[in-house]
Amino acid sequence: MTTAAESATSLVQSVDWLAIAPPLTAAAVALVVLVADLFVAEARKPLLGYGAVAGLVASLALIIPLHEGDRSTFCLTTGSHACSYTADHFTLVIQALVLGGALLTALLSIGDTRKLPAGEFWFLLLSSAAGAALLPASRDLATLVIALEVASLPAFALVGIKRGDRRSSEAALKFFLSSVTATAVMLLGVSFVYAATGTLHLTDLTGRLGHVDPRFSTLAGAGVALTLVGFAFKTAAAPFHFWVPDTYVGAPLPIAAYLSVVGKAVGFTGLILVTVIAFPAYADVWGPALAVLAALTMTVGNVAALRQSASRARSAVRLLAWSSVAQAGYLLVPIAAAAYAGERRIGSTVAYALMYAVVNLGAFAVAALVARTRPGNRLDDYRGLYATRPLAALALAFFLLCLAGLPPGIIGLFAKVTVFSAAVDAGLGWLAVVMAVNVVVALYYYLQWTAALFRAPVDGEESAPALRHRVPAPLTAAIVLTAAAGVVLSGAPQTVLRFASVNLF
Repeated sequence: MTTAAESATSLVQSVDWLAIAPPLTAAAVALVVLVADLFVAEARKPLLGYGAVAGLVASLALIIPLHEGDRSTFCLTTGSHACSYTADHFTLVIQALVLGGALLTALLSIGDTRKLPAGEFWFLLLSSAAGAALLPASRDLATLVIALEVASLPAFALVGIKRGDRRSSEAALKFFLSSVTATAVMLLGVSFVYAATGTLHLTDLTGRLGHVDPRFSTLAGAGVALTLVGFAFKTAAAPFHFWVPDTYVGAPLPIAAYLSVVGKAVGFTGLILVTVIAFPAYADVWGPALAVLAALTMTVGNVAALRQSASRARSAVRLLAWSSVAQAGYLLVPIAAAAYAGERRIGSTVAYALMYAVVNLGAFAVAALVARTRPGNRLDDYRGLYATRPLAALALAFFLLCLAGLPPGIIGLFAKVTVFSAAVDAGLGWLAVVMAVNVVVALYYYLQWTAALFRAPVDGEESAPALRHRVPAPLTAAIVLTAAAGVVLSGAPQTVLRFASVNLF
């Protein structure tokens, strides 16, 4: 007869510390930075930023020993042996993306946090990065929601961290209210799914949702729908995108860059996990729904980007914000295709996300450079940038051409090809046509901005001495790193096609 001690022992879950090392390191460094802020003199506050950068580099380095992608921890010791944390290839790629995005955000922020509370800023950024790194490894709905909120809650504070700035406070409030609403809807959906199936583990849900008691089928369907709606908010899919432009404009520019890449990656990662792993039994429902959302999102984003006035204050950031909404539509296409052609289509979304992360962070880095002398950050402020900052202008032109999918930004073209092929292979020809039309529409505003960089400056602009100020080394490093990564990827674009065809799970 099994004793109480033996039963208790059987419930003990071993912890694979190496598997959880990347998010754990980011979280630990966040606490160290927060405590160190109490003892560091004001003149030495920049050291906290360099400490945060070192912590993110260490977190990235700890992904390397996990390259085999076959580790799991926090597993049930009885029954299905399902695990709550899995470090597979999908997890490692997304962790590299979000931690790399956080690292570039940190480089953009060093020297730009003079008027911000340094300790709080770096603590919040590292905490959000830790949550973002935890999310792709989450394999139960409870851990997934917790990781999502750990990534999101510090972001609210980062958006509104500019004390006394009305625009920043308004942006934080809009972001907070929309995100809290999304979380409430998602939690209601998760509770319905749990009530209908009796489990939260994604791998167990795969089988149980296909054999739900008929009395609970309506409850399970409602839970799946509400969970997906919650993630639609997080990914800024239309019509749940309304918070994006004002949030990006009101936030500090590095945080806008962070939200456009890491925040978006978090939402899409969660959406991929629940659709492909947990809810394949409802693929006939979420497949068409995501296809419609993809078409609507890319169209709304591109039309709004077309309407941006070059003379409007912060129009450059607004254009990048609406562009990110349109790009979210492209990212949704392979996920919708996975409902028809299997989970291998997910590689196209991840490949596109990696390309988008590199070039979009690069575009924000150049925008941060321009904002140092032109805080209005209008599109007009970029006219003639080549005459004063030729390397920055060339880098921005390259980033914009990558987003447009034009040479020499070959990586952008090949990334779009993978998304097109995912739609066509899944039989979603109509969605491929909608995407093709949107890509052509987007060419207008990307090329218009690119052309402005090389036009003659407005009278008097070329002599402005402020344009030749010294650029902080971390900001220069961020631009160089993103440009170099984009050039390398454009030199070997076939790697994107190979990556898109790999089964990451």
